[in-house]
Amino acid sequence: MGGPLWAKKDTSAWSIPKGEYDPAEEQPQEAARREFAEELGLPVPDGDWIHLDEVEYGSGRGKKQLTVWAVEADLDPTLIVPGTFEMEWPPRSGRTAEFPEIDRVDWFDLTTAEDKLTKGQRPYLSRLRTHLA
Repeated sequence: MGGPLWAKKDTSAWSIPKGEYDPAEEQPQEAARREFAEELGLPVPDGDWIHLDEVEYGSGRGKKQLTVWAVEADLDPTLIVPGTFEMEWPPRSGRTAEFPEIDRVDWFDLTTAEDKLTKGQRPYLSRLRTHLA
């Protein structure tokens, strides 16, 4: 994740690249490919995309449905050029600042990823583990 709210967090603070889309204009996998390119600044990998299904997480107005794919590819985290977003910072200051959408990228084994990934996205790890078995 990126921005000042996540800058010093690690446990349960990592996220799968994601974003919103309009189902009337774009298919879920197309949106996933677009978000990959936007957030990581890299070409979308070739290969077989493995659909890991949907998970609903959060509550109330913060409730989200996330559809995820996995694809086997070489990816060098040092080549990432993240997209940016703007937000008011510091809060209630009236000033706007620009921040990277992703402030860190790394590879983890599945056990370590269980600690790093946000709780709502962890079900994807067991689905990936099942697929890799």
